[in-house]
Amino acid sequence: MGSTEVLSRTLSSEAIEDEENDEISVGCADTFTDPTRGGHRFIALILMCLIGFGSYFCYDNPAALQDAFIDDMTLSTTEFVYLYSWYSWPNIVLCFIGGFLLDRVFGIQYGTVFYTTLVVIGQLIFAAGAFTNKFWLTVFGRFIFGIGGESLAVAQNTYAVLWFKGRELNMVFGLQLSFARVGSSVNFYVMEPLYAFVNRYFHGHECLGIVLTIACCSCAMSMLCAIILGWMDKRAEKALKRNENKSDEVVHLTDVKDFTFVFWLIAAICVLYYVAIFPFIALGKVFFMKKYEMNAVDANWVNGILYLISAVASPLLGLMVDKVGYNVFWVFVSIVMTIVCHAFLAFTFYNPLNIMIMMGVSYSLLASALWPMIAFIIPEYQLGTAYGMAQALQNGGLAISILGAGMIVDSSGYFVLELFFLICLFFALVVTIIIWLYDGSKKNILNMSATERLIYERERMAADLLEREKLLASSSGVSPYDLLQPHSDFHIRNRYLSRIGANLPSHLASHNKGLAYRGLR
Repeated sequence: MGSTEVLSRTLSSEAIEDEENDEISVGCADTFTDPTRGGHRFIALILMCLIGFGSYFCYDNPAALQDAFIDDMTLSTTEFVYLYSWYSWPNIVLCFIGGFLLDRVFGIQYGTVFYTTLVVIGQLIFAAGAFTNKFWLTVFGRFIFGIGGESLAVAQNTYAVLWFKGRELNMVFGLQLSFARVGSSVNFYVMEPLYAFVNRYFHGHECLGIVLTIACCSCAMSMLCAIILGWMDKRAEKALKRNENKSDEVVHLTDVKDFTFVFWLIAAICVLYYVAIFPFIALGKVFFMKKYEMNAVDANWVNGILYLISAVASPLLGLMVDKVGYNVFWVFVSIVMTIVCHAFLAFTFYNPLNIMIMMGVSYSLLASALWPMIAFIIPEYQLGTAYGMAQALQNGGLAISILGAGMIVDSSGYFVLELFFLICLFFALVVTIIIWLYDGSKKNILNMSATERLIYERERMAADLLEREKLLASSSGVSPYDLLQPHSDFHIRNRYLSRIGANLPSHLASHNKGLAYRGLR
């Protein structure tokens, strides 16, 4: 087939597509109903954010009612933390499986509704266990809730990538994180007054069960948002002909063996740092009540301020890191700030509200600087696997550490628990220094300024363009039709390397069309 014929067919198909798009625009002229318009995408963005609100609101229900769980169900602290560890255990694996089910089994629309349904069912079982005073049933409910909750976060990211690309994507991720933290904060400020109100009519574990059932309304709201967004996405999929542009390229789990040494160091920081945050929040209410002699409402306010600060600070600090760069430096600063916060909590009686505000800022700063570092060192087609691996390790670390934290409190008290957190943060700081030194001895990719990174990316893109031109100039059977098709830069690079005789893994060989590539989830 001649190149002229290919180009004519391509132009003809584009003309037909333009005519169909015009028909869509005429039929959906209103800003809020046309999938190509900003108003319609804004509605989708609000729904994406609300999808995760319910799961984040209910995730820390145990922390907001820690004293009620321990008293009403006669639990030790070690037993109480099972409500968190059994949330994390299934997600050591499900970070990978959840994305696979979305991609290959359910599809994004039905998959999101399925995961929100699991969250609702898990919360209802959790509430039933509390109402009937059956602790094993509450743990089982949290297990089901965890299966849906973490996979739902994957679905949110998938929707974000489908609807928003380019510069908008960072803003969307920031807004989703902010909404999630608002959900967590509202939980701490609402659940204690709600418990006090219900306690007028019901008492003990029955009161606890009813309060948790009422909290499930937030999960039901998220499920309704998932259904509406699924309908909107199905409609947009047809209008924008998304299925016609899907890639057959796949990722292989065995690719983890090719991850760099620095990736595993970053994953270690994820574990060591968040061990000093989430278990502390889970057990923080009683800590503030005992050490600072606060009432339950004030203790929840101080404990939840970290998430409220994060809701506001995360987008702003993310923008700052984007503009300034130097990610490793900011990770170092955030860990040092968190060490100072835990040291004040352990050794002083300084105002805990100010300490938790500072911890909220450092927590937000670390998230803004650390997680993008993975994308700097891992090829785009492996990002889903890389982030899944990091989250799996983080969930494993949290599941084990929170059990340890509960046993420490029962056996030695909160002061020893604070020392445990300080030790974890110290090792996180050591790992950060190792990354800083190791990366500095190479190309300093992780600690570039924003300007240096821009120049680096331009040079990399220029190299990729040169490879495209070499492919075009070659006479190895690469047809003009092939060159007209959209390929990832990684696809082109591997084809070129195979042409010059470089050895590639079997699943990346140039004769395989399924070169591994998938968007960030």
